[in-house]
Amino acid sequence: MGKAVLTHGFSILPSLLFKAQRRLKLKPIELAILVHLADFWWEPERKPYPSKERLAERLGIGERQIQRWIANLEEAGLVKRVQRYAPHGGKLTNEYDLTGLVERLTGLTLSLPSAARIAA
Repeated sequence: MGKAVLTHGFSILPSLLFKAQRRLKLKPIELAILVHLADFWWEPERKPYPSKERLAERLGIGERQIQRWIANLEEAGLVKRVQRYAPHGGKLTNEYDLTGLVERLTGLTLSLPSAARIAA
């Protein structure tokens, strides 16, 4: 990759996320939201917390749509929204815990002889 491209950052995602999209029953927009949430996950101990506005802007959809799709991901057990508050008590952007997604992917690797054998 060119240096100019890399100056904007990069994300490392497991290929299994893409290969298992159908097994995880992820719609394309849900996968896109997970990819964007992962792009904000810079440190393992610090969960991502992008605003709905930022996600909506990146994906070209409305903030309400972001809310609904994240609610679907939460219902599927892949994402957990955690409310954050400022020291003075004001509300901050939600934190997104992706532990459910990580656990589901880990479970897939344990139940399959080879991740490469998952149908695209």
